[in-house]
Amino acid sequence: MTVGNMERAELFDAGSKGRGLRAAKELNTGEVIFSEPSFAAVVFDSLATQVCHSCFRHQANLHRCAQCKFAHYCDRTCQTACWNEHKQECGAIKKLGSAPSENIRLAARVLWRMHKDTGIASDSQLISVDQLQEHVADLAAEDFKQLRADVHKFLQYWSYGTRQHSVDYISHIFGIIKCNGFTLSDQRGLQAVGVGLFPNLCLVNHDCWPNCTVILNHGNQSAVSSALHSQRRIELRALGKIPEGEELTVSYVDFLNLSADRQKKLKERFHFDCTCEHCSKHIEDDLMTAGADSKPSADKVKEVTVFSKESLEKIEKSRVEGDYNEVLKLCYECLQKQENVLADTNLYKLRVLSIASEVLSYQRSFAKAADYAHRMVEGYRKLYHPNNAQLGMAIMRAGVTHWHAGQIEEGHSLICQAYRILMVTHGSNHAITKDLEGMRTQTELELKMFKQNKAAYQTMRDAALKH
Repeated sequence: MTVGNMERAELFDAGSKGRGLRAAKELNTGEVIFSEPSFAAVVFDSLATQVCHSCFRHQANLHRCAQCKFAHYCDRTCQTACWNEHKQECGAIKKLGSAPSENIRLAARVLWRMHKDTGIASDSQLISVDQLQEHVADLAAEDFKQLRADVHKFLQYWSYGTRQHSVDYISHIFGIIKCNGFTLSDQRGLQAVGVGLFPNLCLVNHDCWPNCTVILNHGNQSAVSSALHSQRRIELRALGKIPEGEELTVSYVDFLNLSADRQKKLKERFHFDCTCEHCSKHIEDDLMTAGADSKPSADKVKEVTVFSKESLEKIEKSRVEGDYNEVLKLCYECLQKQENVLADTNLYKLRVLSIASEVLSYQRSFAKAADYAHRMVEGYRKLYHPNNAQLGMAIMRAGVTHWHAGQIEEGHSLICQAYRILMVTHGSNHAITKDLEGMRTQTELELKMFKQNKAAYQTMRDAALKH
């Protein structure tokens, strides 16, 4: 579909939620409702030399801007494509002598773009950027103090001839970014690498059990002809059939939290009280806190829950320090305590299983990692929407782990399941889906070999793992 086409969605008054978007026609599962290029976007400070400032791909050997010596690009093509965004930023960084933080860089890019396009970049943009929601008046004292410090640094950085803005207006722009900034991931969906502002996406309201998902498509600048290039953009996709007139929603937080915890996060970050059905009725809270089928006492469940919470804090500390043997030791102790006490849908057990599987895979102990990944995925299936992107990614990782463990039948099955989900959430042209397609083809070939001659397959697999 054409980037920016808004024929499938329309703006409407969503009552107490304010503005919203609804389906302008019936939508099918996996359909792209709209795609939207960023109004402005920046790479995180910590990844400024590792991620392309144009396409946001994680790459080795990036080329540095010779002028400001801050921006990095895949190649000349990406640098040229980004020049309109970077031009004034480049001069400001040179003038200041160093690049400011990502919030300040994004606020400046937003204002430079607003001067150029008066806040509306195209006919399909439904609302001017400076009309987006912000909650500066609702900020906690510490957050407000930080905002004022950012505004002060911004004024030192800002460079636009004689065009100046009041402190209140700059604060308003920072408030919009804080409330509406969308985190951008790398091309494999593995790491958050930046933040951007997408005005039409900002109009899509939250639901903990949404009917849409949003992903970043990094575009394509590799074709010889620039006419075939496509720009970096988000895509809003339908998770199932959506009837005409139904409100379009996405989730602002991970569903794998208790309803009260999700509500708390939403209130702190976005300043609204979530009254969606899953929060109001506490749907699946019972599964997320459940005891094992052996029906342990409430006191025992409480005791192990407290132990699990404390263990996860220690696990995270050891993980940050890079002490992976200690991480596994703590995970094993915790899982042993949880055995026959917490259900496999209990959030604390799922979090420990996830970490243990990830670390064991890193240490190439694939058979043990596969066992934990299997248990984790079975818990996820009972909690997540069947087309949830995070469920699809978890199943993909579990499939790869089983594949590497030599469990080719289960590995291939999981990779196929993940592919079906990500075809809905990401589409056939996304880098992740293309990776999965390659894995699906490879595991299918290996599965045929396994069924024909198990011994020969085992020999081939062992040789491959040694390299």
